[in-house]
Amino acid sequence: MKLIKVRVQNYRSVEDSGEFDIGDLTCLVGKNEAGKTALLSAMRGLKSSQPFKFDETIDYPRRFSTKFDDRHPDGTAEVIRTWWRLDQGDKAAVEKQLGVGVLKNDTFQAHFGFRYDDDTRIWEIDVDDAKALENMIGKYALDATERNVLYGVQDGPSADKALSGLAERTSKQEALLQEIKTYRKSKFSLAVIDILSLRQPKFFFTSHFERMSGMVSIQKLQQDKTDNKVSVGDNIFLAFLEYAGTTLEDLLDVDRREALKATCEAASNEITEEIFQLWSQNNALEVVIEIDNAKPKDPVPFNSGMVADIRIKNTNHKATLPLSERSAGFVWFFSFLAQFKQLKKTPGNNNAIILLDEPGLTLHGKAQGDLLSYIVERLLPDHQVIFTTHSPFMVPMDRLVDVRIVEDVIIEHKGKRPEVKGTKVSSDVLEVNDDTLFPLQGALGYEITQSLFIGANTLLVEGPSDILYLQVLSQALNDRHRVGLNRQWTICPSGGIDKIAPFVRLFGGNLINVAVLSDIANGDKTKIEKLKKAEILKASHFYTCADFTEQEESDVEDLFDSELFVEMLNGAYNPPKAKRVTIDSLVGASTTPRIVKKAEALFRLMPESVTEFSHYGPARWLLENPSLLEGDSPAINATLDRFEEIFKKFNFLVE
Repeated sequence: MKLIKVRVQNYRSVEDSGEFDIGDLTCLVGKNEAGKTALLSAMRGLKSSQPFKFDETIDYPRRFSTKFDDRHPDGTAEVIRTWWRLDQGDKAAVEKQLGVGVLKNDTFQAHFGFRYDDDTRIWEIDVDDAKALENMIGKYALDATERNVLYGVQDGPSADKALSGLAERTSKQEALLQEIKTYRKSKFSLAVIDILSLRQPKFFFTSHFERMSGMVSIQKLQQDKTDNKVSVGDNIFLAFLEYAGTTLEDLLDVDRREALKATCEAASNEITEEIFQLWSQNNALEVVIEIDNAKPKDPVPFNSGMVADIRIKNTNHKATLPLSERSAGFVWFFSFLAQFKQLKKTPGNNNAIILLDEPGLTLHGKAQGDLLSYIVERLLPDHQVIFTTHSPFMVPMDRLVDVRIVEDVIIEHKGKRPEVKGTKVSSDVLEVNDDTLFPLQGALGYEITQSLFIGANTLLVEGPSDILYLQVLSQALNDRHRVGLNRQWTICPSGGIDKIAPFVRLFGGNLINVAVLSDIANGDKTKIEKLKKAEILKASHFYTCADFTEQEESDVEDLFDSELFVEMLNGAYNPPKAKRVTIDSLVGASTTPRIVKKAEALFRLMPESVTEFSHYGPARWLLENPSLLEGDSPAINATLDRFEEIFKKFNFLVE
């Protein structure tokens, strides 16, 4: 069966969350103190795989604690209501016991809260009692005479009463009566609930705070178990031991200590290997288990008896450190898997619903992505997963339909006290404030920059005008059946030489093939040399426009013959006849070799009616007037030759 909807009420900051849908994966996004943890805690209270109970004193909303009776006249306060959908296996289990047609539909509700009788979860499920009784009568093949006592009877309790009232019963009537009596209160609906409750998933909860203890006193832990005072970290250690197939008592057996140590290390190695299948951070880590007698000078309680010391070994640095002093992110990941693997070994938990509170909070952003991949690839095939986050890197951008927004709603009224609505859950991102939306905004921004402007082969250029020039010239060459730019290149503006290194470092993790066509001006040579020495980019993947001109300084505009560029300037800006641009006026405007700087100097002398020169103006005009490149003039051919040489160089670099 699958959990399909949830509603939480009367629990900590949640007055009424409203109903919200649950899928295979559900991501609850919200800022700190929005009530995300309260939602998960309320869910686990329905049927927890770990010891957990609601505590009315602590968990009932404090601002209503003196109004319980007024707010709940029937004496109970519902906390968690859940909606479930049955699968074919669930239906078959019911039909095997009670026959076909007993279930009226494939959904039901279950709820629980404060002051429920006998700590009982309430199920609301539509069962056809008359059909169940009919099936039972057919199962025991009662004849017409034997059925007479059940004439008009429609349910189990009535059938029980009728059959029990007979002075004598046939063997078939007795068999029917005894089966009915095996059902709780002789009710078929309760029989259905008892069958399905065994199949209903439990809730397994863990948070980013829950990490395995790095050092454990075996004797103290034994006493804590007896006193029922085991800490969270020690509980995870116990789960790890169970997964490894051993116990605390086994660890005290001196004769078996080495064998048990090997068993524990084998289990830790298996967990570590599973982590590294998706962990893209430091893969030189190993978990080492040391079990030995305590050292008298160690702090209490590790100075007596037997001590288990869990350490992390870095094979790169040939050093080990206590678990508590290593990466909190790695320790959490290891601890989670230790708990999860033991959960899988425990009968009845194979379909548990996993509740993760701020998972991977201490992980690097990239490692959070690894964790999200683990959840999708390893957990979802067998488990529903509901997790909370306020990190952009934990938002599943390819499954935004599974994201729910959590917000502590407070409505401000001018001149009055604010109206506190409490924690609300919504799938509508337009109804919440900017702080709550920040993780989604961050995730969306990161996703866009990862995919919108870059591809597997990314060619970095200075700015948008360079993109237009390369596209127009590539098309012009293709039209002549000459070599244009390979379509596998995605042209991306970088904003200049200073932006290239950050770009490559930011996106290099995507294993993209990056090449650069850069402008070069006075002073840029030193920057280019530093960039090449940094080796963040292959030297053969870096070209400047000067590599294709006979100038020390060049922009992409210098690849055009001067005659063509003059036509582009006049076409783009349409200066008065007396101020029309000529080759002589352009060349004489400045002593710099860069044609762009000459144009800037020349246009500063233009009348105010002429638009100020920009890189984009001529590029846009050429895009709208590609016919300028038609014909067979020396200026056109020289320009096409230069661009073709560039395209050949970069096409060779395509991977």
